[in-house]
Parts: sequence; C-alpha cells; structure tokens
Amino acid sequence: MENNDLRYSNRKYVLGGVAVLIIFTYLLRLFTLQLMSDDFKRNADSNAFLKRIQFPARGSMRDRNGRLLVYNQPSYDIMIVVSEATAVDTLALCESLGIDRDWFDRRMVEIKDRNRNPGYSDYTQQLFMSQLSAEEFSSFREKLFRFPGFYIQKRSIRQYAYPNAAHILGDVGEVNPADIEADDYYQSGDYIGKLGIERSYERQLRGEKGVEILLRDARGRIKGSYQNGKFDQAPVPGKNLTLSIDLELQQLGERLMKGKLGSIVAIEPQTGEVLCMVSSPTYDPRIMVGRQRGKNHLVLSADPMKPLLNRSIMGRYPPGSTFKTSQALTFLEEGIITPQTAYSCTHGFHSGRLTVGCHGHGSPLPLVPAIGTSCNGYFCWGLYYMLNNRKKYATVQEAMTTWKDYMVSMGFGYRLGIDLPGENRGLIPNADYYDKHLGRSWGALSVISISIGQGEVGLTPLQIANLGATIANRGYYIVPHVVKEVQGEPLDTLYTERHYTMVSRSNYETVVEGMRRAVTGGTCSSANNAWYEVCGKTGTAQNRGHDHSVFMGFAPKDDPQIAVAVYVENGGWGATYGVPIGALIMEKFINGHLSPESEARAESFENRSIFYGSTER
Repeated sequence: MENNDLRYSNRKYVLGGVAVLIIFTYLLRLFTLQLMSDDFKRNADSNAFLKRIQFPARGSMRDRNGRLLVYNQPSYDIMIVVSEATAVDTLALCESLGIDRDWFDRRMVEIKDRNRNPGYSDYTQQLFMSQLSAEEFSSFREKLFRFPGFYIQKRSIRQYAYPNAAHILGDVGEVNPADIEADDYYQSGDYIGKLGIERSYERQLRGEKGVEILLRDARGRIKGSYQNGKFDQAPVPGKNLTLSIDLELQQLGERLMKGKLGSIVAIEPQTGEVLCMVSSPTYDPRIMVGRQRGKNHLVLSADPMKPLLNRSIMGRYPPGSTFKTSQALTFLEEGIITPQTAYSCTHGFHSGRLTVGCHGHGSPLPLVPAIGTSCNGYFCWGLYYMLNNRKKYATVQEAMTTWKDYMVSMGFGYRLGIDLPGENRGLIPNADYYDKHLGRSWGALSVISISIGQGEVGLTPLQIANLGATIANRGYYIVPHVVKEVQGEPLDTLYTERHYTMVSRSNYETVVEGMRRAVTGGTCSSANNAWYEVCGKTGTAQNRGHDHSVFMGFAPKDDPQIAVAVYVENGGWGATYGVPIGALIMEKFINGHLSPESEARAESFENRSIFYGSTER
C-alpha cells in the first residue's frame, strides 16, 4: 500500500507540474503578443488606416554649362492590397489594363513570393504594375471603383533629354531581392540606380520617402486623411547634381567614334573633372526607361559589339607608345639616363637573336627627339640598362619592383577611383608576376616589350588620359570624376586632393618638350595649329589582328585646359585616327567651336566605319 501511495503521490506532482508549465506557456505567449509583438496592432492599423508611401522626386542632372540632362516626368503605378482584392472581376481588370490572364496570374505569384518580395504582407500595398503613362492612368482611373483592393500611386519616371552619355548617366530600374536585403530603405516595386551616375550617386539622388496616412471605414473605404494629416511625413527630394561633362564636347566625341570600337576620355588637368567620356558603340539612354526597359536591356546585352560595356573604364588595352612617356620619366628620375643620353636605333632594338622593330629615323638620338619620333629602340635600351644595373639594384627583382612603384605612383595598376561603377584596375606586372610565369632566372630581355607599352601592360583609356593630365600638371593628378557638384554637400575629398608621383617637376618638363616635338615635327604633326601649343604622343598598339590607334595629349602647353586620350580599336597607326580625333576634341573645348575645315574633317571621321571586332581584354 505504501508503494502505491508513493506512486500516486509522485504522479500528482508530475501532473501538477505539466499543468503549471502549460499555464506558464500560455501566459508567456499572451505577454509576448500583447507587449512584445506589434502583429495585432499592425493588422488592426491595416484595417483602420492606409499608409500610402509618398515617393520623393529624384535629383536632376545638368552638364557643366547648366544644360538639363536628366529630369523627372509624372508616372503612375497600380498598387494592390491582397487582403482587399477578394472579389475582383479579373477579366474586366485585364481588359482595362491591356494584359492577359496569364500575366495577371504570374504577377500575383511574384507578389506573394517572399523570396522575391521579402516585405510582402496581405495588408500592405504591393506593386502590381508600374509606370503607367498619363493616358493609361486617366483611362484606368475612371474604372478603379470596380476593382476593390487596387489603388493608384503617383510617382515619377526618369527622362533623359539627349541621346548621349548613356554610359555616364546610367539608368534606373526596379530593385531586386539583393537590393532589398542590402538596404531596408527599399521594398518590392521601388526603383534604384542600375548603372552609371544613377548607381554611384543613388543615395544622393533618391531622396527620402514620405508617408500619407488615410482613414478607412469598416468596409475598407477611404474616408480621408487621418487627423488632417497631422502624422503625415512629406518626402524629401533627392539632391541635384552638376556634372563635369560638357554636353557639346560629348556629342562631338560620339559623332567622331560612330562606326568604331573604342573610347575618348578628356580631363581638365587642374581639377580632375572629366569633360567627356565616350565609349563606342553606345546607345540612346532614352530607351532604358518605362516598361520597355527590360526588353531593351536584353537586346543590348545580346549585341556582340557590347554597347553596354563602358570601354573608357572597363576596357583594358595595351597603351602602346603613349606609355613611353612614363618610361622616360622613370629612367630620368632613377638616373638611368639624362636628357642628353643618346641611344642608337638601327630600325629597332637588337640584342642577340631578339629584335624589337622600329620605323626609320635619325640615329643615335637623345630623349626629346626620341619621344618626338616615338623611337622603340631608345626605350628598350632604357629599360635594359635599368633592369641590368647591378650597381644600383642588387637583383633584377629589385629593379623591377622599383619600376613598378613608379608606375603605381602615376596611377597605373590599380583603380583610380572614378565615381562610376565597374572601373577596371588594368595590369602592371611586378617581380612576383614574372617569377611565377618565367622562373627566377628571367632578365631584361624577357620583359623588354613593356618599355613600349606592349607585353603584359594593360591600361584603361581613363588611365591613359590621366597620364596626360599628370604630365600637363608636371607631376600630380586629381582623381578623375564626372560629378562636379552635389547640391548642399561638398565633394568627397578623394576628388579634390592632389596625388603626386615619384618624379620631379624638372623631369616632367623634359618629357613635355618631347611631346611638343612630336607635334611640331614628329608623329603627332596633324595636331599642330596656329591657335595654341599642343603636346602629344601617339601609340600604335600591336594586336592579334589590326593594330589599335592611340593618342594621348594636352593643350595648351603652358596653361593646360584639357588632356585627351583616344583609343580606336583596329584603327592602325596612331596618326591615322587617334591624333586627328584628339585634335578635334581639344579644338572644340578650347576654342568653343570647330573651324569650317575642322568641321569638314569631323564629318569625314563620322562617316568612317572600322568594325573589325572587339579585342578589349
């Protein structure tokens, strides 16, 4: 009996403990729901109130001369509150909006998919259809009363005033799940900058959303503003941007590159402001707005000429002989040569079985005429003596590291940091690179082609233009940027600070004289004019097919206003396309117009097409 009494007594305690646990669990859940969670409050609020998002006006963009480039135009979205859309005549809705039932069903699935739409709720407005025109809006508004749960949300759509500068301006599109995950500002159906300035200055351009609180009756009908708008929040407009781009210069550049693959980049040396940035082929930014954006983007993506690729900052090319200026500066600063040092060139550089060819010119010759005639032999000898100098460098690896440090100080091998997304860093090889690929026994002859901008060296057109700006400034550059001013806030100091190279001003003056010689009596002679002194350097970059035509220069010589790089893929000699195109860009910016003779020359280049196929790396 005692054992049975003990067993029943223990069972009583167990049952009592279970009962206490159940009661405690209910109390805890009740506490959580009433005090810790706002689920019921939110659902109750959703029944009583409609919180309508007020979208801010996105900031506009103007060029450096005040021309309006990007602005907003009224647009309308159709929103749905799923919990209210329970008795909708689907067929009538589809007919009113010009859609079919399959599209309606797919859209509803997308809206309710929490993976694609993380902020989904039955009780809050969700985007059903975006960017109705004013005409579509007027037609649908008359029938809106027939479709409970559907609302019209006013917002704005981007408009691009000109068919130019697509790669700079970028475009705006609907957010994806990754955008929503990265920033809780966004919810499904919002828009975000996808490319160009629209992307890199998204936070400044987008503004801040507002909210309008509307009161609903028991049947969900809107009765008016809640407490006369006491708790409404007005949207804050986005900030307007002034770009450094000169629209007319950009238009000229796009004309000159029509039918060609390549790039033009022009920079104001003293400020680092990008005056024009042309990537060819390009496209009209006006086709990347509205509901046709997705379709047009697919067409551009499938184009083998890659019009979406911004070659100015994403293309990596051999710089060819424009790179010789950086070599001259390095050899001078390291004491490998003086301005008077002369090297022979018998149609090229010769050492054992190795030959690097060159065109005919006087020999031997010192540095200034070597730059002027673009002598391959001179710069091959310079690198040869630098890498083999055991009095100055203990090993070829040490010499190569020193060479690389000079290149990095000039803005090569790393991203410059322009305020556009997608910049390529280019390639400047170092000692470790060659140790890995050639073994530690490599020497100067193994890498001699880098002295003339070939081999492993790869630069973007932006980096080549920045080289011209650095020489124009006699030893410093400011990181190139396309936004000149942001409304109400200063520019990032990255775009105002000077970056000095490892080379002294006096050595830059010598290279400037060499570039001037190239214009007065060398490979850039077609850029010479009576208005101002041009300094330039050609490049003929070897390629697996047709050579690339390259030019880098600046003007005026002693008061530089513009530095230019032109890169025409498969264009042949630098003097064929690079020099005359660069000269026209400089003339337009400095003089404000083209002479009749220059305009005729511009028209001839506009009508030349040389699509051989893209070879950017």
